[in-house]
Amino acid sequence: MTRDAAVTSPGTGPAGAPPAGPADPGRPRMRYTVDGWDPAYGTSLDLEEFLQESSAHVAVELELPAIEWHPIDARTDIPAPEAMLFVDGVRRIEARVWIDSPAGTGEAASGAATDATAALCASYAAGAVCCCSHQAHLVTAELRRGLFSIAPHASDINTRAGKYQAHHVAGSTAGVPLMARLSQALQRRLADVEVVAAATARSAIHDHGAPVDDDLLIIDGPLRGRQHLPRALGYIKSHLTTYLPPELNALVGRLTPGQRTPVFLMGTSWGRHSWYLRLPGPPGSPWAGIVRVECAADLPVTEVIRLANLSQSTLGRFASDAYKDSRAPQNLYPIGGLERELRHRLGDPQLLYRALREAAVG
Repeated sequence: MTRDAAVTSPGTGPAGAPPAGPADPGRPRMRYTVDGWDPAYGTSLDLEEFLQESSAHVAVELELPAIEWHPIDARTDIPAPEAMLFVDGVRRIEARVWIDSPAGTGEAASGAATDATAALCASYAAGAVCCCSHQAHLVTAELRRGLFSIAPHASDINTRAGKYQAHHVAGSTAGVPLMARLSQALQRRLADVEVVAAATARSAIHDHGAPVDDDLLIIDGPLRGRQHLPRALGYIKSHLTTYLPPELNALVGRLTPGQRTPVFLMGTSWGRHSWYLRLPGPPGSPWAGIVRVECAADLPVTEVIRLANLSQSTLGRFASDAYKDSRAPQNLYPIGGLERELRHRLGDPQLLYRALREAAVG
């Protein structure tokens, strides 16, 4: 959710425009909120999706009976872990390419190539930042470049700017467009690299003297595919749908900074424990500063509650400010810094695009 700014209509037009005329004295002034996120990122709350309730099965009486649900204050007696690890990944499509069919072939429209098949060339990277007694520092960064195609004869593309490793994507999937399947395959590869980055980061901080088992891993995005990682939390900044029944979902808008909802268990195509938490920030819309945190479904409830309490006492310290980050406060400072570093390491997109074109005619 976003940091929204409440604005009172001043009765004047936009900058450079003539006044809109005097306000009707018999009407109260209109108040509204402005989404603070950079429009380039879309919106932090997808209103069309939000109006649709999730079909997930939800169990809400894990920490408290549903009738007793109330905002839970942060505890002050919880020691912070020795190290906080923040893991994130970035991806960028460098070019959409067409892969010709081998000479003399004309395969049927079964999801394989006919005359030419569309494919994606992409760069992607994942890394980890450690926040500990040595302050915030980059622990690891893993960079990959890949060619994603359904063409069975697709092979690596070697350019002067690096190699794009071929990844074969399964053929036709009912109702899923080709480009969506290729994008999903890219996302899966990125998730795999995030797991590598998390494991490497944990090994590195333990080699530097951090106690074993005294860390907390924050993965930017859903935990799916990473549930096996110990002491790991998925961190979801934007909200596409509602998971709680309406009478409990209303509690989210009443949270104050640092408060969270009770934990709940939900299952869609995969299960996880989850809770909502409001980060510190100025007042705005009811969901301003709200994040959803999740952990593995197979953890004991006592451990889930411990992690929920730990998230309250730690994550707010890293909440960003609007004058530094257009996705404040949800885009935590370590994650924002890591994103910038990883995007820098992807390289110059124009250089990579030219290199692909050169390799195509070379």
